[in-house]
Amino acid sequence: MSPGSGLVIVDKPGGMTSHDVVARIRRLAGTRKVGHAGTLDPMATGVLVVGVEKATRLLGYLTLTEKEYAATIRLGQSTSTDDAEGEITQTAAVSGVNQALLTAAVARFTGEISQVPPSVSAIKVGGQRAYRLTRAGAAPELAARPVTVYEFTVGELRPAGDLLDVDATVRCSSGTYIRALARDLGAALGTGGHLTQLRRTRVGGYGLDQARTLDQLADRFEVLPLAQAAAAAFPGRNLSADEARRLANGGRLAAAGDDAAPGEAAPDDAGRGHVPDPRAPTAAYAPDGTLVALVTEESGQARPLVVFA
Repeated sequence: MSPGSGLVIVDKPGGMTSHDVVARIRRLAGTRKVGHAGTLDPMATGVLVVGVEKATRLLGYLTLTEKEYAATIRLGQSTSTDDAEGEITQTAAVSGVNQALLTAAVARFTGEISQVPPSVSAIKVGGQRAYRLTRAGAAPELAARPVTVYEFTVGELRPAGDLLDVDATVRCSSGTYIRALARDLGAALGTGGHLTQLRRTRVGGYGLDQARTLDQLADRFEVLPLAQAAAAAFPGRNLSADEARRLANGGRLAAAGDDAAPGEAAPDDAGRGHVPDPRAPTAAYAPDGTLVALVTEESGQARPLVVFA
């Protein structure tokens, strides 16, 4: 029997692709209508948000939310992939690197920055994935992209022979590559750098405290129902029965303005105190608590982005 529509917050293990995880969830859920919100590299572990059935319609909006990571950056070596899976391309001394230098360097990569994605990223160039072109010996020249790093803090420094391992915490916008931060931090320090460990600890309102391993899901498979899933990620609006019917049929409503449902905002983890974009999605609920649609407000009206009812 199908578990119904909802999200599964998976604690992805190392060594599996995000596609591998989706394939496993398809078998457990008994449906092919499964997708994920934001790829994790095979080396990376942690929060992978997976949608089942109708919840796949949420994924495109969840992909755009903030993400948090715990990372280990190795200074003194650069690699071909900017992580531990690539070949070492350069080495340099790290003897002069200390906490003060690191703190000053990471400040350069905090805030709104321009970042060149790794050559082995999944970005499409002329219809081909960059990593496929790179592995075929035709590495593309990728353009820098604007991203926002809300927080980049350095923790413990651990000498590793002639190298230096640095623990870091990063909270960033969608589209930020932590491998590229490791590469660019190493370049700024003159040592080279690459990522050796990466664990995603949060995607929007979904954290590791809600995540379950694939073994746990195999023992007991459940989804986070649509209404609860949306409440964790988006501010909310309560509808009257008439408004719910109109929205379910693709109609528009008056903008909520100051009449938005009290207490229905997404947890602070989702927005982290940033000024909300008025065009950002709002979850609209019927009087019985059913999720009707995600809406956006513009020109004094709320229009549906995606309808679930």
